[in-house]
Amino acid sequence: MPNGAAFAPAQGRFAAGGGRPYPAAEMTPSPRSPRASKSRKPPTARAPRIGFASLGCPKALVDSERILTQLRAEGYETVAQYADADLVVVNTCGFISDAVEESLDTIGEALAENGKVIVTGCLGAQPEKILARHPNVLAISGPQDYASVLGAVHAHLPPAHDPFLDLLPPQGIKLTPRHYAYLKISEGCNHRCTFCIIPSMRGDLVSRPIADVMREAERLAKAGVKELLVISQDTSAYGVDIRHATGEWGGRSRKASFEGLATALGELGIWVRLHYVYPYPHVDRVIALMAEGRVLPYLDIPFQHANSRVLRRMKRPASSANTLARIRSWRAELPTLTLRSTFIVGFPGETDDDFEELLAWLDEAQLDRVGCFPYSPVEGAAANALSGAVPDELKQERHARFMERAAEISAKRLADKKGRKLRVLVDAIEGDVAIARSEADAPEIDGVVRVRGGGALPIGEFADVVVTGSDTYDLEAKLARARS
Repeated sequence: MPNGAAFAPAQGRFAAGGGRPYPAAEMTPSPRSPRASKSRKPPTARAPRIGFASLGCPKALVDSERILTQLRAEGYETVAQYADADLVVVNTCGFISDAVEESLDTIGEALAENGKVIVTGCLGAQPEKILARHPNVLAISGPQDYASVLGAVHAHLPPAHDPFLDLLPPQGIKLTPRHYAYLKISEGCNHRCTFCIIPSMRGDLVSRPIADVMREAERLAKAGVKELLVISQDTSAYGVDIRHATGEWGGRSRKASFEGLATALGELGIWVRLHYVYPYPHVDRVIALMAEGRVLPYLDIPFQHANSRVLRRMKRPASSANTLARIRSWRAELPTLTLRSTFIVGFPGETDDDFEELLAWLDEAQLDRVGCFPYSPVEGAAANALSGAVPDELKQERHARFMERAAEISAKRLADKKGRKLRVLVDAIEGDVAIARSEADAPEIDGVVRVRGGGALPIGEFADVVVTGSDTYDLEAKLARARS
């Protein structure tokens, strides 16, 4: 499910997952006033119930959270099973063929089990595809069109609001665990990569005012969130469209820029992880913030390829940059920096020499986390008109070779961590083992740290561990001894 900035790569063995109905138990429960609960009788009519399936990338997940927050504020309840819902909302993904099929299958499943379905999200920008398969859906809207979704819900399932009981937590409804949350800083993208149709679905870059972003981040931190994952289509372009307008937060004027936002977020005292960063020159200045411990030493940069001719055909931004030199410079300043990236193999016109150049680049770059996707045509993408289509069998062969090389690099880099002391954030407990993540691990797409003897650690809290072993993608660890 978590995707690249403008591309949906399979993340090695941590492949992009499918959407799922989110049960109410996974959402933050609404606090209720004890006094109000005692003084009022339960309402005679139950609240209308919504089922919700959210598919696609973290940016779509944030859209789902916003819709659910508003619905909860209006008195709707969420349920885990389609059959228990009065109506189902499906937030779709429509970027690549597999995502389209998964979205259509989910709509069909909801229709079969419930019968009343409202569709929104990226696939909603192509309603003809939905109606051709499922003509009986109640309504269709595109991405970020919250008003249309809410209007459709109101039309087919009017709210029954109880202002004494339907209170919201200050952070709103979240579909992630309590201890981490996605922070979406902008919508859309100004780039026109030939393999991508995101701008046609989500439009050009629209940055949120920095004061709004920081108020949301502060609310999340005060609600107990320990890690913020900053997301957008192009995080390093934040603020360009609003000419880096300033806003007030924390008693100071703040600049709406990549560096300005990272600096402000770094004052919250929690983990801040930067995703979907393009390697523009100004990214170098944020490395210093990482070295100071203000934001995590982690960059998610979708390089996509190494050959300059292939990158030009992709129309990738910053394609002329000497990325290897930049990586060397970053690691010289910050040796603990973790680099994650995604790549496409088999892009139209990619030759054997181009692919070998990519492998050689990967050997030298020594990226920590790598995902790769064999190119597949996306309806409406400019790349469909390019010559030099690579046969499917060759694409798969290149993908396998690339991932084998990436796995070797990952295994070696993790093995080098044996004996190191790490701070980890606990995500789950399995028997006597805590499943945790270090600064180098984003949730769902990267590896984990399995802490033996950590079964008593509280979920959502930090712990200090010592690395005892590793495999291709994960670390093994034990609890560090507390200093006497």
